[in-house]
Amino acid sequence: MIWDLIGFLAFGLVVGAVARLIKPGKQHLNVWMTLLLGVVGSLVGGLVASLLGTGNIWELNIIGAIVAIIVAVALVGTAEAFYAKRGRTTV
Repeated sequence: MIWDLIGFLAFGLVVGAVARLIKPGKQHLNVWMTLLLGVVGSLVGGLVASLLGTGNIWELNIIGAIVAIIVAVALVGTAEAFYAKRGRTTV
């Protein structure tokens, strides 16, 4: 069980890093936010893959990975817009 969790977190970090590479422009997100957004993307990707019948939510498969990266790119964009707006209002 612990190895599944460690693997899931590691994959979430990879998904977050790939999402940041795909998203154009400079992002002002730290490693923890990248990990969080990648893990959320991985959860959504696993859920979608599970609903499509390609496997378990915790299994690594290509459909889940693609959906996870797409969701993480959207989340990085949303987080970046939130932080940019918040930064402007405090200055």
